[in-house]
Amino acid sequence: MRRVRSGALALVGLLALTACGDSSGEAEVTDAAPAGATEPAEDAEGVAAPEPAEIRLWLNGADTPQELRDYLTATFAEQNPGSTLVIEEQDWNGLVPRLQTALTSTDQTPDVVEIGNTQAPTFTYAGAFADLTDLYEEVGGEDLLQGFVEAGSADGSVYALPYYSGARAVFYNKEMFAEAGVEVPTSLEEFTDTAVALQEANPAGTGSFSGLWLPGQDWYNGTAWVYEYGGDLAVQEDGSWVGGLSGPEAQEGLAVVQRLFTEATSAPVDADSNEPWVPFNNGEAAMFSAPTWARWSIDLPECNQGVAADDTSEEANALRAEQQACNEEKTGVFPLPGLEEGSVATVFAGGSNIAVPANSQHPELARNLLRIVFSEEYQTMLAENGLIPGNTTYTDAMGDDVYATAAVEAAVAAKLTPPAEKWADVEAARLLEDFFQQLAAGADVSEAAAETDRLIAETLQ
Repeated sequence: MRRVRSGALALVGLLALTACGDSSGEAEVTDAAPAGATEPAEDAEGVAAPEPAEIRLWLNGADTPQELRDYLTATFAEQNPGSTLVIEEQDWNGLVPRLQTALTSTDQTPDVVEIGNTQAPTFTYAGAFADLTDLYEEVGGEDLLQGFVEAGSADGSVYALPYYSGARAVFYNKEMFAEAGVEVPTSLEEFTDTAVALQEANPAGTGSFSGLWLPGQDWYNGTAWVYEYGGDLAVQEDGSWVGGLSGPEAQEGLAVVQRLFTEATSAPVDADSNEPWVPFNNGEAAMFSAPTWARWSIDLPECNQGVAADDTSEEANALRAEQQACNEEKTGVFPLPGLEEGSVATVFAGGSNIAVPANSQHPELARNLLRIVFSEEYQTMLAENGLIPGNTTYTDAMGDDVYATAAVEAAVAAKLTPPAEKWADVEAARLLEDFFQQLAAGADVSEAAAETDRLIAETLQ
């Protein structure tokens, strides 16, 4: 059973996980009111209401569309008179060290944070988040994504709630498939052969064409082959976590990944999975794998209507709709197929949790924001934008088109990273990025896996 640490030592310990921590903001977590806090006012019904304040929400990357951010800001202000919400976007790269610094400080900590589902166990275990167990039933209970609930829980209490899931599916250029004479694959072996065939055919006629856009550091997608062949990134042995990349099943899957790196992609060896639709839009790749909300980022040159981003006129909106329809006509999507003909592969379950830091100076306002996040309106908006909402009650709002179908099929078969208490340390150290980059550079699979397993075991102790 995981035990949640409490007090300053646990949170300060987070800083020791990386070398970039700043100890200037250390603060002990106690039950006392934050510095400068005043007695709460009462509303018309005599119920204590939090003092008006500005609260900060950290959202990561561009996964949450601007429309949803605007809704949160406006609705929070409306429901909490005198208070304001400021949304601060964080880059996924380097997020863990920034959180390790910010969450130890009452001056620096945000009031609500989005955190990757793979990172949630470490911060939960360290006592970095406030207990949200009493909100669990109110915001969805058993209808919440239970794998994500588990990632944010310890000792029978819930500290980080599911925000959204985004299992990956494969996007492809229909015209390139036709020119190369290939069809949508129905097994993982066919998928590999298709990617290689596209690379060889080079229907775009470019010097750096990729049948499949697969950068060397893209462990999010590479992990699917480990999982589908029956392996894992780490496993428990005699109560301790050890690396799992050297297992025979993982090795079999990793050999296929290395073939894709060698024969099916021209993506940079030292690049990560960020914005894979960019080379796709540029005609430099026939396929890429990403959460299905990436449909809104596809912008093929032959479809682009040249509409200015700030143009909100009816004419501009009509052109955008025409542009989107063109992009979707020329682009197909399918879940990564599994080893068995007609099955779906076990892909990495991307997505986020959302939590209130233990050092938040405005915890009640932060909880009010969570109530908005888990409202029917906001959960529906997440679904309508291709994100699998934290409350599965609203997944129907994703629709029944090919994108929604692919998302749900991929999500059903998806798998999270190992629920190790220190898994965020593995990510902070970029061990998997380094490992897959070695494979992409031609390293011996067995030797690279053995060394990475050693580092994983050392990190998880």
